[in-house]
Amino acid sequence: MASEMIVEKSVVIDQPKDVVFEYLRFSKNMDQYSVWNIRDPYKKAEYYGKDGTVGFVYKWDSKDKNVGAGEQKITKLVQNERIEYEMKFERPMKNTGTSKFILSDVNEKQTMVTWDFRGPVKFPMSLFKGFFQKMLGKDLMKSLENLKKRLE
Repeated sequence: MASEMIVEKSVVIDQPKDVVFEYLRFSKNMDQYSVWNIRDPYKKAEYYGKDGTVGFVYKWDSKDKNVGAGEQKITKLVQNERIEYEMKFERPMKNTGTSKFILSDVNEKQTMVTWDFRGPVKFPMSLFKGFFQKMLGKDLMKSLENLKKRLE
């Protein structure tokens, strides 16, 4: 029986929503803030479609076990509000999931960015769900802190 793992982390960035959205919608920019992309700058990366648009696919393959292999596809863009992805992981564990960035106004010069990740966790890995949530949450938060530094 599978259970769902949900991890959400947020950060406030001193930039208006349109600036933040315009940067986040391009998957290739993840190389500048995602801890997984930064961890292995020599990973094999492939891109399909037009970056920043629905349908764009980013595939990666790394020898680093913490990065693994998989792909993400942009499935929905709501201008200045949200970016949604479909995730497929091949290594270190085969799995699927969804991820999204949700942008909300703090005021006209600040944006709250929430990074949401959801995915099934099957038995016996579901026994370690709390550990995975904590580990993933830490990486999402570090990535958001990198994003904040990058955009401010």
